[in-house]
Amino acid sequence: MTRLLTSKYAYLALRLIIGLLFVYAGALKLANPEGFAVTINIYGLTTWRMAGVLSYVIPTVEILAGLGLALDVKGGLALVVAQLLGFMAVLLYALHLGLDADCGCFGTPKNTDNAPTGPLVAFLRDAAMLAGCALIYLQRRCTGIRPRSLTRLFRSTN
Repeated sequence: MTRLLTSKYAYLALRLIIGLLFVYAGALKLANPEGFAVTINIYGLTTWRMAGVLSYVIPTVEILAGLGLALDVKGGLALVVAQLLGFMAVLLYALHLGLDADCGCFGTPKNTDNAPTGPLVAFLRDAAMLAGCALIYLQRRCTGIRPRSLTRLFRSTN
């Protein structure tokens, strides 16, 4: 277990997997914001107008958070965790109501090859990603790795 916590390769792999999953999911949603707005509206937590706004805001934040995590920028991991907790709360609400709706996690399905994911499967997937984020936090703590500040990321190397 100590090897996993101190391995820079495991740290890099986890960051890239979770970060790029967020970028991919956000890009798929931005490709069809109207379809994602319909998915948001199914949950009944917002007005139709707010669902339309959120169909652009959520995927944009997902992409930025995913890039931040993949590039190890300060705040990227916290933003991913906050989104996962928010998504999981909505999925728990859907499970409580008995909704068997598509979560919209990876965009709007266009055919049966990209079958919709119900709330339970999506919740379990988010829980696994949350566990990965917890491991990243532990790795940072055990190794002393500090994420880069955004200004340091773009600073000239002259």
